[in-house]
Amino acid sequence: MVGVVSNANLGGVADARLGDEADAIGTTDDHRAGISHDIQSPETKKPRVKFHPRTLTATTLSTSTTHIRTDNAGYAYWGNLIFGKKIKTESPTVDNSEPVPGSTASDEKKSPSDEQTNGTNGGWAHGITESEWEQAQRATRTATWGSIFYLITTDILGPFNVPWAIAQMGYGPGFALYTSFGVLAYYSGMQLWKMFVGLDSTRYPMRNYGDVAFRIYGNWARVGVNFLQSFQFFLNVALIITSSGQGLAQMAVGASGNGFLCFVVAEVIFMLLGFLLGQIRTLQRLSWLSNMAVWLNIIVIIMTMVVVHQYPPNYDAALTSFNIPEGPIITTANWPPDTTLYDRINGLMNCVFAYGGATLFNELMAEMRRPYDFWKGFIIAEVFIYACYLIMGMVVYSAQGQFSFPVAYQGIPNSAYRFQTLGNAVSFISALIAALLYGNIGIKVFYSAILQDVFRLPPLNERFGKLLWIALGKHFLSREINSMQEDLLYNVRLVLTANEHPPIVPLYWGGAFIIAAAVPQIANLISFVGALCIMQFSYTFPPLLLVGYNCQKDAMLPEEAFDPRSGQAVRVDEGWTRWIRGYKKKWALNTFDILYFLAALATAGLGLWASITGMHKSFSTTAITPFTCKNPAG
Repeated sequence: MVGVVSNANLGGVADARLGDEADAIGTTDDHRAGISHDIQSPETKKPRVKFHPRTLTATTLSTSTTHIRTDNAGYAYWGNLIFGKKIKTESPTVDNSEPVPGSTASDEKKSPSDEQTNGTNGGWAHGITESEWEQAQRATRTATWGSIFYLITTDILGPFNVPWAIAQMGYGPGFALYTSFGVLAYYSGMQLWKMFVGLDSTRYPMRNYGDVAFRIYGNWARVGVNFLQSFQFFLNVALIITSSGQGLAQMAVGASGNGFLCFVVAEVIFMLLGFLLGQIRTLQRLSWLSNMAVWLNIIVIIMTMVVVHQYPPNYDAALTSFNIPEGPIITTANWPPDTTLYDRINGLMNCVFAYGGATLFNELMAEMRRPYDFWKGFIIAEVFIYACYLIMGMVVYSAQGQFSFPVAYQGIPNSAYRFQTLGNAVSFISALIAALLYGNIGIKVFYSAILQDVFRLPPLNERFGKLLWIALGKHFLSREINSMQEDLLYNVRLVLTANEHPPIVPLYWGGAFIIAAAVPQIANLISFVGALCIMQFSYTFPPLLLVGYNCQKDAMLPEEAFDPRSGQAVRVDEGWTRWIRGYKKKWALNTFDILYFLAALATAGLGLWASITGMHKSFSTTAITPFTCKNPAG
């Protein structure tokens, strides 16, 4: 479960969540699209430009970017280097014919569009021409499709809850549902890709999921998407606290089995560590550790599949969490006879986590040199993830049957303590990395998406924004950070002087701890997060957004136009007439997507019902209670 952390810095692109992009959230540098924030496109200051001009500029960009070279970056570059293939060197161009702005030729032969968009005539700031702006934007997009494969894989890889999900469904239904949800995840991912390619441009750069929602349905949609994304960050922190608390309590037992650490105390320990480490601003220095954690996780996956066939299941964990007494191991080809409808749906919601990367697809495409190539890395990553999840799920379920535990390596018994501890220790490292990410970014995302966008609070790097953040106790943001050690010492002082400034970070982590300690049921919590958040980003939102995209695009008439000089779009009509005309153009596809959206929404509703019902049943039939000292993992 702690595998929900990005560990990417390979293939010619640095993960945005481990770089200075995270520090820019909520400041005036936010959404700067990777270029120098001293020069900003004036179009980014016009958030209410209509869909029409964005589509026109994106169409031009999509045509030109399909010819951008990618053999001199990422995996293609290293492949050419290894096999000795000579890489051609050439001066960069904006398109197939126009040389780079700033050269002698371009100064002598400026295009009419450049002349009109230069200076105040076209609205470009600091005398930057449109072609120069496009060149600057494209130069900072460095990711290739090979990088995208790595990013998607490392962000999702962590199939430790799959055996428990298969145990709720059986071999046949488990395979069928993982496969069908994988196919639908591919369909939804391609929908997001189509919209991004159709809407992104250097003049109107796309940066995140909220941008897609805003450009299709307006500001209310962006606020809703951003709020749900922020809430998912918060719930992820609760999940991490729960799984890490279980692991820490297991490690405290020791090989002799005589040790003991109260489970809720273990959660408090991790919460404090997460609070302190989560405020470190120097995330770039941790990319190597994050990458290492990926390969350590792969070691844990392989180790778990081998060890479960050499040792019995963790009967104590199964009894404590699910009231399953020790007995013969049973596996079924069909639905297990002793499972209820909500058990099976909870298993299904756990499988949704395998395809939860759609939350970040738009952010990943925003870093690509050629976003059109996203589908290549996406398809390979989906197939790889699908295979890894099913193989591990089936292998562990075949060994442990109904005793499979939601965190597979914690389902290893104490008699194999060294292997159990290996899994717990590696995952504890991954969880601390996640604490850095969520603690550093989660609150700032909430500030930027909700407090800044909705309540119009100032950017964090402006004077009033700094004063406001100081009042909230987060005044380390306005300081110059010289070292990670300085950060940690400062955060300790922040805790000791909390009575002077009521800090928001302890409230954030404290709230996550309360949820984790009040509902110490990792399987039901995963199901709840999957139904409430991940189902929406992976299955519910994409078809609904594509219907709006198709309606707006197909409603355009030949006589409608966009004047780049004035920034005004000429439209024949507005309102429902326009939407209906656009809907009829692809009525069959749009109707299918509406039905798909409704089915996904209904499935999410069933997931919420199943997870809440499962929580109630676990409290009434097991020894687990809120704020319990007893470790759910035995």
